[in-house]
Amino acid sequence: MPALRHAILGVGGVGGLIGASLARLGDSVTLVVRRESLDSYPEQLKLESPFGNFEAPVARSAEVPPVDVLWIAVKATRLEESLASITNPDKITAIVPLLNGVDHIAFLRKRYGAERVIAATIAVESERIAPGRIVHRSPFAILSLSSAGRPLLGDTLDQLHKIGFECRFVDDEATLMWTKLVFLAPFALATTAFDQPIGGVLGNPDRKSEWESCVREVCAVAAAEGAKVDASVVFAGMSRAPSGMRSSMQKDVERGNPPELDAIAGPILRCGPRHGIAVPTTEKLAAAVEQRSKGVSLDFSPQS
Repeated sequence: MPALRHAILGVGGVGGLIGASLARLGDSVTLVVRRESLDSYPEQLKLESPFGNFEAPVARSAEVPPVDVLWIAVKATRLEESLASITNPDKITAIVPLLNGVDHIAFLRKRYGAERVIAATIAVESERIAPGRIVHRSPFAILSLSSAGRPLLGDTLDQLHKIGFECRFVDDEATLMWTKLVFLAPFALATTAFDQPIGGVLGNPDRKSEWESCVREVCAVAAAEGAKVDASVVFAGMSRAPSGMRSSMQKDVERGNPPELDAIAGPILRCGPRHGIAVPTTEKLAAAVEQRSKGVSLDFSPQS
């Protein structure tokens, strides 16, 4: 298959990692940036990663150009405003959102069509430390896509795998989306509520107990939503995480930015009551994050 044309909407840690890696592989990559930043934004992405340190050339645009794949990697809190840069959606073959949470999939499909949006998740710690400069901190980057994306992106994922990504296609979309959330929600909520890296959470018996309780709650909700998840897999996986690993939610709160609390905790707090599942630990941790978030107030009332 010939090289694909990609656009990256949201050139932060995740978008920058994907964009730099695709450009390194020889695909065409366009970064979608704010119009006022267009002239000053670097023409190369610089990546520091366990997969290698390199620079890769990219194009820049204030609007999404005609592409084979649009990767959306903005914060969930900025999703709707960022979509103003999509002025001609019919010129986009596929949209692959790499946002946290699960609710954005239905939102994007309603707007752009079910067949165009390919469900996907990424598990990684990666950060933009300056425009065009990305630091990939975790020893892993796990990219999972719905099997619906295999015809278009099968070769791309094979190439990403060769440079260090762990890539997989998943048939069951509920399992795909909730498998990330059962890891992410307890990790993000606990590290942010306690203001500790994961090692500081797991190394304290009381904090660890609350994290484990949150994992069980999220897994119960995920199973009720049709996902095949296992709390023991989460416990084993996080026990191998680098002790200094911190969540993006924790970093957002430290910097005074709005945390992705609705995207990450909202599905559990809304779906739990709908299925008759109590989620008191998730509620407690989310409330603690709210308290640390400089007055951010969110509504987690159950939705029908």
